[in-house]
Amino acid sequence: MSKGTTESWGSRVGLILAMAGNAVGLGNFLRFPVQAIQNGGGAFIIPYLVCFLLMGIPLLWIEWGMGRFGGRQGHHSTPFILHSLDPRRALWKYIGVFGIFTNIAVAAYYCYLESWTLSYVWHSIAGSFNGQTSEQVASFFGDYISVSTSTTGIPFEPIVFWLLCLFLNTWILSQGLSGGVEKVAKVGMPLLILFGIFLAVRGVTLKAGEHGAVYDGTMGLNFLWTPDFSSIWSAKVWLAAAGQIFFTLSVGMGSIHCYASYVKKRDDIALNAMSAGWMNEFVEVVLGAAIIIPISIGYLGVEKVVELTKTGGLGLGFKTLPYLFTQWGPTLGMIAGVCWFGLLFFAGITSSLAMGTPVMGFLEDEFGWKRKPAAWFFGLIVLVLGLPTVLWFNEGVFDEYDYWAGTVSLVVFALFETILFAWIFGMDKGWAEINHGADIRVPRFFRFVIQYITPLFLAFVFFNSLPSIWENITKPVGWQVWVGRGILIALFATTSWFVRVAYLKRKKLLDHIKP
Repeated sequence: MSKGTTESWGSRVGLILAMAGNAVGLGNFLRFPVQAIQNGGGAFIIPYLVCFLLMGIPLLWIEWGMGRFGGRQGHHSTPFILHSLDPRRALWKYIGVFGIFTNIAVAAYYCYLESWTLSYVWHSIAGSFNGQTSEQVASFFGDYISVSTSTTGIPFEPIVFWLLCLFLNTWILSQGLSGGVEKVAKVGMPLLILFGIFLAVRGVTLKAGEHGAVYDGTMGLNFLWTPDFSSIWSAKVWLAAAGQIFFTLSVGMGSIHCYASYVKKRDDIALNAMSAGWMNEFVEVVLGAAIIIPISIGYLGVEKVVELTKTGGLGLGFKTLPYLFTQWGPTLGMIAGVCWFGLLFFAGITSSLAMGTPVMGFLEDEFGWKRKPAAWFFGLIVLVLGLPTVLWFNEGVFDEYDYWAGTVSLVVFALFETILFAWIFGMDKGWAEINHGADIRVPRFFRFVIQYITPLFLAFVFFNSLPSIWENITKPVGWQVWVGRGILIALFATTSWFVRVAYLKRKKLLDHIKP
């Protein structure tokens, strides 16, 4: 167990931008527009905002409150942050294992996805898509992820870009919170918003007949926000909205707990959480929805775009937009490509950096590791666990990691932490923690929401997800997927063992100093 940490945030602005960067990820730009189109267009926003207010914001307050409380006890990782809220029961530190397991497992495939954006920035500058047909640009992506085919002449090109991206993440983490993560957030988030505004304005102002466009860009917005109110009564739509909230706010992962554990005792976590949450919503709802769909529909029409959304956001983001940008001419097309993939890269790296901090906090607190070795050890783990997602992407290992670590684990952990905070730790103490140091107290209505509505909401999401979980377990898969599942199980078991060792170490130390 370490003697304490000197890590802290350099400024309130840096903290909010880092928290917003943790939330703003690739899903804001690639997943949200697709979810909206598939679930009622503009009508999707109604359940989405309800889920944000009744589940998203309360979970942000819960995780900020738990993190700061645990930080005052000297804990900067979820196993012992959760344990500090109920020291009498050993269960909670093992529930907290999700906060380490999830971050490692998600980082293992997320850094690979992030590296695609870095590669496509390079290809945009190099003009790789100029003169290609739409079919050639689409097949370019397939060639890229095949590993054996090189689009630049560099052997094993995707592995090279993945290693570069992983090295960059690890090096930044090794510089600490204020010297690394915060600096990246202060640069990356403003650039992300600037790039997003440029592309959104360009998409919305697109005119039919301009650079080969068939329709006005406003047609895409009209299509996206034309509500199908019949969908509001569908449980499927509400589950999709709740799922998007998890994806977009990065709740249920443990990274927020870790970030919040480094805030000062009197910091206003109520307003900070709200600021980070609403900044994320602005990026997602305003910018995320105003880029892909208006530009795509402007060139391809509604029916073609709806068809493409069936394959998810990757099809539009990586297979379609690069071709459409080339229609704007070499210079403007290059600028648009750099802006699009640049904003995706900044969205990705500000999120992936947050995934390393809980692991580093655990190693520093419990085993006395220094910051730099802890960062490079995290990088090594991600390298080993991430390699199967690179080599066997087409075999489904990437998707398997994403399903279990990036979806199921989030819901399970969020449900348990809400029960712990509201019912075990107790709402009296929890409510006091949320409002401690707040310039403006949180409306008392949210006390009722946190205690009753949020856990019921999460339970509804979890139990309605059980059929799809069972379907995923029982469906026929290749041996590569079974290897991926084995890796995830081994990771969770190993992490639990390390938590057990750390707990016994703490217990032995406490028993030793007792009179």
